[in-house]
Amino acid sequence: MPAPPPPPPPPRRDFPAFPFAPYPIQSEFMSFLYGALSSGPGALALLESPTGTGKTLSIICSALQWLVDHRDAAARGSTTAAAAGGGGEGDGDEPDWMRDFTPLPPEKPTAKKGRPPAAAARSKAPRRAAAGSEKPEGSEEVEDEEFLVEEYESDGEVGVRREAGKRPHRGGGSSSESEADGEEEEEEEVTPKVFFTSRTHSQLSQFVGELKKTEFGWRLRTVCLGSRKNLCINKDVLKLGSANRINERCLELQKSKKSSKTKVEGDNRKVCQSKTSCGCPMIRKRGLQKEFKSEVSEQGALDIEDLAQLGKKIGTCPYYGARDMVRTADLVVLPYQSLLLKSARESLGLNLKNSVVIIDEAHNLADSLTSMYNSKITSSQLNAILSHLEAYLNRFQSVLGAGNRRYIQTLTVLTRSFLRVLTSNQDDACTMTSMTINQFLFSLDIDNINIVKLCQYVKESNIIHKVSGYANKLNINQDGVNHLSHQQQYDEGSSIASFQTLADFLRSLLNCNDNGRIIVARKKFSGQPEDAYLKFVMLCAEKIFLEITCDAYAVILAGGTLQPIEETRLRLFPNLPPSDIKFFTCNHIVPPESILPIAVTRGPSGKAFDFSYSSRSSHTMIEELGRFLCNVVTTVPEGVVMFFASYEYERFVYDAWAASGMISKISKKKHVFREPKNSVDVEMTLNKYKEAIQSCSKSSQDTGVTGALLLAVVGGKISEGINFSDGMGRCVVMVGLPYPSPSDVELTETIKYIENISKPVLVGGDNSSSSKYDDECKLQPGFDILRKCNKGGREYYENLCMKAVNQSIGRAIRHANDYAAMLLVDSRYAHTSSNRSSSSPTDKLPQWIKTRLACAQNYGEVHRLLHQFFKLNRQTH
Repeated sequence: MPAPPPPPPPPRRDFPAFPFAPYPIQSEFMSFLYGALSSGPGALALLESPTGTGKTLSIICSALQWLVDHRDAAARGSTTAAAAGGGGEGDGDEPDWMRDFTPLPPEKPTAKKGRPPAAAARSKAPRRAAAGSEKPEGSEEVEDEEFLVEEYESDGEVGVRREAGKRPHRGGGSSSESEADGEEEEEEEVTPKVFFTSRTHSQLSQFVGELKKTEFGWRLRTVCLGSRKNLCINKDVLKLGSANRINERCLELQKSKKSSKTKVEGDNRKVCQSKTSCGCPMIRKRGLQKEFKSEVSEQGALDIEDLAQLGKKIGTCPYYGARDMVRTADLVVLPYQSLLLKSARESLGLNLKNSVVIIDEAHNLADSLTSMYNSKITSSQLNAILSHLEAYLNRFQSVLGAGNRRYIQTLTVLTRSFLRVLTSNQDDACTMTSMTINQFLFSLDIDNINIVKLCQYVKESNIIHKVSGYANKLNINQDGVNHLSHQQQYDEGSSIASFQTLADFLRSLLNCNDNGRIIVARKKFSGQPEDAYLKFVMLCAEKIFLEITCDAYAVILAGGTLQPIEETRLRLFPNLPPSDIKFFTCNHIVPPESILPIAVTRGPSGKAFDFSYSSRSSHTMIEELGRFLCNVVTTVPEGVVMFFASYEYERFVYDAWAASGMISKISKKKHVFREPKNSVDVEMTLNKYKEAIQSCSKSSQDTGVTGALLLAVVGGKISEGINFSDGMGRCVVMVGLPYPSPSDVELTETIKYIENISKPVLVGGDNSSSSKYDDECKLQPGFDILRKCNKGGREYYENLCMKAVNQSIGRAIRHANDYAAMLLVDSRYAHTSSNRSSSSPTDKLPQWIKTRLACAQNYGEVHRLLHQFFKLNRQTH
């Protein structure tokens, strides 16, 4: 009989791994998380802890303590069961026997030396028949054979294709023939394990930094997964720059290595053309990969930068080295995309079964999930694909088998149809339309095409690389000069990237009809600089999230602000009763007197602040804001961070201030910095901002400059994940309410979707709103949609705004001894629920800010509060 499941670990109040005496709210957080995990399997918990309260360290010390306790309990249980069973044959013995048997050395050379004779014959016969054996060796036919796709049959031949070499790639799959792999064993999967994911690599590095402060940093085996762009050490690949280029080049290097080996193994005529140097040299030597994994295990927790440095030192790929360590890891640290996207999980070989999944920065999880499944293809990409498909067909049609010819012709028909819908604009005014998947397929008369089989063909046949390779060859002159630079071949607009985009869009059409919308953005006859495009917008986050919750032992959502919980429940797990959702929230660790949130309604000259879309660009409003900022930088010491609703508005205001001389006035008190639009330059700007503040604290007596001002953007790189602790952020200024533009088509569709799924919770069960949103192609203006919303859609729109506000202003308080002022500059922040039909924006502020919020009726009051606040905190800190 199978061993009984281990008893749940007892409730815990002590967490010895915590590196110092925890605050009471940290102890409560850890106990709640530990208890939630102990209530599994199937546990789902949301933990809300303000930024700066030690949330990351609390997660580490409680979740990993549970993991250790859980394994100890399981070990005790298995020992007891073994003693009781007398060593009889049990269910647990078979996997071990299989693992021992599978990697026996005699089996490995067989797989590497070549295919079985029958499989080799099957793969050779169609090619020879198709190519025509009577052709001379020096003919063009043989020369271009490398671009000819292998024979493909769509029905009943899947096993044959896979037998002919289609196996998932692992890091060890690219090893050199000169090195023996026979002794390598498939490592046993360690379960349960903890998967920790956050939005950015910098947040993951912060997590690893906190992990190193605890005993778990060396006690448990940790692996940090990152993108190729962050971990690639091949200089020729890395210099391509963009993530798309690097990914494609990396995969192509391995595919070329693999295909050249296949030719050697399966086609004796090509033995002399073996190209073992085609593969990436950084993953060729298996011995170095083993050395890399051994070093990582010995050094303990390493972040992305540590892994990259170690890979450079050893001379082996840290990207694939880290991937190969996932099976034996206790803790896997990885970015959102790698965990939440199904195709990425499959590619990485992640097994969430019986493991704990912790999702940090989960305040916008539903939108993050859906955006990962969006896909977009432009008219220029479609034109390129069409020309390449036609050229490929013209060249190889006579030698292609029936299966390949049929699917390539189908791809050509689809591409032409997509282009036709983008250029058939009868109404010059209506350039943007939205429709369901079925409407889209019917309108193009392509509903009879089996897109499931077409996607399977694209995935399995290697057609993308074959057509792209031939297209790149056509760009080479007769004299051998390549017109495309090395970068252009792997650019986002390159052949291979365009084909991958088409494949992604085709996969999107396999979604359920109600799960998303197709946006058709046509070109105006009058001409427009932007490309016309087709875009699939995923709307349903519930089914995506269900894939994770069904597999995992427990799922934990953590964040600084997770409210409103009802919206999260509605979009991610609507079928789960509220009573089954464990929710924890706490106040901040800083004392109330260390924060000063103020709703600023008027400027120094008495003008009311109104930064609504219709009035925010007026000369008087920008001038008043400038006067207000001049006063603030005089009163506030060290660093001030000012947030605007968009990059465009920040630039508009800055240009106006520069022209009026306001910037030069501000510069007499603060060095002025601006958030760059290019994320690559953000770190450099932040370093300069920090250095300016530190230098001013030493020389303010001489220059009169007391610090620095950083003009930032809500939703940009600086508003999330960046710490403005201590002098970096003594004051945060939020200009207006950063509502997203309701004219955004994707936002409009999301609002309509949420309004519809929230209908059952409306008072009286009124379902009349279903008639408000027809599925016809013409789009209604965004403001019309909002006016028709009863509650769900409008609430979502307001939540988007206030979540962005909360994320931005929460950047300033990072630890118990920190202090900062938060200025909400707009008269709408002073509105209360009683005098408005809808809720007040300040109702959605975090509790620890809302309880301290002061509403200033004039600037004099703001000045007085700021002066008192900084005078008091300078004395006490």
